[in-house]
Amino acid sequence: MAKIRLDRFLSNCGAATRSQAKKLIRQKRVSVGGITVTDESMKVDDDCTDIMLDNKKLVLEKYVYIMLNKPRGVISATDDKTHKTVTDIIKEEHKGLFPAGRLDIDTEGLIILTNDGDFAHKTLSPKNHVTKKYIACVSGLSYSKELAENFAQGITADDGTTFRPAILCLIEENQDNTVFSVEITEGKFHQVKKMFAAFGGKVITLKRISFGEIVLDETLPTGRYRRLNEKEMKYVNTIKNNRIFMEGI
Repeated sequence: MAKIRLDRFLSNCGAATRSQAKKLIRQKRVSVGGITVTDESMKVDDDCTDIMLDNKKLVLEKYVYIMLNKPRGVISATDDKTHKTVTDIIKEEHKGLFPAGRLDIDTEGLIILTNDGDFAHKTLSPKNHVTKKYIACVSGLSYSKELAENFAQGITADDGTTFRPAILCLIEENQDNTVFSVEITEGKFHQVKKMFAAFGGKVITLKRISFGEIVLDETLPTGRYRRLNEKEMKYVNTIKNNRIFMEGI
């Protein structure tokens, strides 16, 4: 049992952001032990079961799962002396979270932050073949059936790194570049960039739009985040309970 601030308790329960929680408390909408409180700095037990918001009981969750639309220029780490990290974006709301996997500094899009090491381990383990889908804008390379077949057979990069089979589709092609979707089941260093580079292509922009069955919320602006919804949490629990994993491609 540990003591935490009341506003943080509300935030960690998913009831509100930290700043919103302060307002809710000052608006006399929160009670502890049946007594309405207005002091957001009040300390409560982290396992307290007698905290109410608008007459609804709140219970602190053991594990938290956050969907972040990562901006470019932000690194997938918990601490860095030079660059802004994904946890810097959310640290006002949640402490102790870390990214489940990584995106390159110049890659944007979906990343999951959690304090659940078991979930992170299972989704990142190569043997579980969790599919990640990206949108890549590439220069110097056009789509062809042969290119898609090469991706489907697996690729050996210029540096000798081998990559599992992937699914490549054309989204848009113009005079300057080609926009592809690519689905992979690994997360090797600079993987998507190296796969296109093996055929003379240079990735200009890269965005991850799905992680397993969790799809980036189209209404979530770059740099913003939210908790996983009920449907997404069903997938998380499926992973955690070892019932199924995404099939390899």
